[in-house]
Amino acid sequence: MTTGVLRNPDFRRLLSSHVANELGANISRVTLPLIAVLVLHAGPAELGLMAALQTTAFLLVGLPAGVWVDRMRKRRVMMATDLARCLLLASIPLAWQFGLLSITMMYVVALLVGVAQVFNDVADQTYLPNLVSTDLLSDGNAKLEVVRSGGFMTGPGIGGALVQLVGAANAILAPALGALASVLLLGSIKVPDRQPDPAKRTPLLRGIKEGFAYAWRDRLMRAFLLSSGGANLAVAGVLALSVLFLAEVVKLPPGTIGVLLMSGGIGGILGGVTGAWLTRRFGTARATWVAVTVSSPFALLLPMTQADWRMVCFAITSIALSWGAVMSNIGQSTYRQSSVPEHMLGRVNATVRFVSWGTMPLGALMSGLLAQQIGVREALWVFLSFRVLAFLPLVFSPLPRMRDFFPAQASS
Repeated sequence: MTTGVLRNPDFRRLLSSHVANELGANISRVTLPLIAVLVLHAGPAELGLMAALQTTAFLLVGLPAGVWVDRMRKRRVMMATDLARCLLLASIPLAWQFGLLSITMMYVVALLVGVAQVFNDVADQTYLPNLVSTDLLSDGNAKLEVVRSGGFMTGPGIGGALVQLVGAANAILAPALGALASVLLLGSIKVPDRQPDPAKRTPLLRGIKEGFAYAWRDRLMRAFLLSSGGANLAVAGVLALSVLFLAEVVKLPPGTIGVLLMSGGIGGILGGVTGAWLTRRFGTARATWVAVTVSSPFALLLPMTQADWRMVCFAITSIALSWGAVMSNIGQSTYRQSSVPEHMLGRVNATVRFVSWGTMPLGALMSGLLAQQIGVREALWVFLSFRVLAFLPLVFSPLPRMRDFFPAQASS
């Protein structure tokens, strides 16, 4: 028997599209670099450039995407970008069959897939209020976070198995088919895709400025921006060093490293599963605040990891921080979807994504440079200490004094 937001058949269709998309996207996290290595014999520099191109889109078009998405039907944007990703990924095995695949083509595909993902993410975060009522937004966001975390945890393993079974170039067809399945599922949603009011359209630069201004004027949203930006900078630095730390410093075997790296997905699933219950039990704002503050100190366990029973320190940190991050994402998404006017939501979401994710390349770069100077374990101590302090902007915000973001949520 379905309960809560799952009673809504259109939300179930949206959730199913996320399952197809998230699983496919995380399969491609493994298959794309393996194609470059196994088929094109790419080196570290080429792999680094390809990875950078996938995320560069958030900095290149992240802010304009918010303005453009506000002008368009959200479901139509999601379907168009899913179809674009399907065609781009499917072009790889086709080019390989005809002997046309090159590292340059891989660069172009990586960049364009990243651009499509930016538009898809902005439209996706803006679309949920079209399907569910305000009192069910938190429940809906929690369900979507479960899917994201599940895809993050299981996708790479499936991708690796597919590469072994059908070869690297053919394995990329799986995420292409996942994107196509998402198009079909989104197209089956019955609720009409809302047409934005043409009278509320704004010029591009003015729209970007308004999105920034709206997010910065709101005290709570400003605190979320500063906290998330700082946390993501630290986490990006830790992720950049994690494999090197476990393999060269702690000296764990590859199988154990793989299991430890999956532990973050477990924390994300726990956050999604418990998120709706915690927000009902303690309130939307209080659950967000408690999750962030309780999980942060666990960051200091990770640098204590050793090749004995203390390897559990890595897993505990990953689970705790992922759980807290998912709870924070649920709270932040619910707050924006409930408070920001519909015609502004796209550009505000784009602003949040631009600021929050824009610190990640900086964190990855800084961690490598710092590790060269003082050592890998020592650099992890620095970044994880900073991660503990990333919640401080929330201390000076209205969040600690709130139970719910809005009075109406207290009865939900």
